[in-house]
Amino acid sequence: MDFFRAFTVGGLICVIGQTMFDVFKLTPGHTLRTLVVVGAILNGLGLYEPLIDFARAGATIIPITSFGNSLVHGAMQEAEKHGLVGLLTGMFEVTSSGISAAIVFGMIGALIFKPKE
Repeated sequence: MDFFRAFTVGGLICVIGQTMFDVFKLTPGHTLRTLVVVGAILNGLGLYEPLIDFARAGATIIPITSFGNSLVHGAMQEAEKHGLVGLLTGMFEVTSSGISAAIVFGMIGALIFKPKE
């Protein structure tokens, strides 16, 4: 049942993103930015954690909304400990490994594969 819920929720988030591309004719940048902001807002309202409890990997691993959730979650945790400085550094502390991995794997991909002209 966990697989079904993860597939359903993750797929629904992907369908929303694809609909933004196809129906509303948004660019990839607008779509990604919108989904990150939605994830951040859901975390701020306390609604993303129940979604994670329900869908597990469908809400944490695949969708871009999880990145917005991580930014706000990290900022809120560190703000409780260190105040305003924690608010600014918390989001980088939580998301730094994912961002670093994206940069490293993107560079490796750029070195291995030849772009089309």
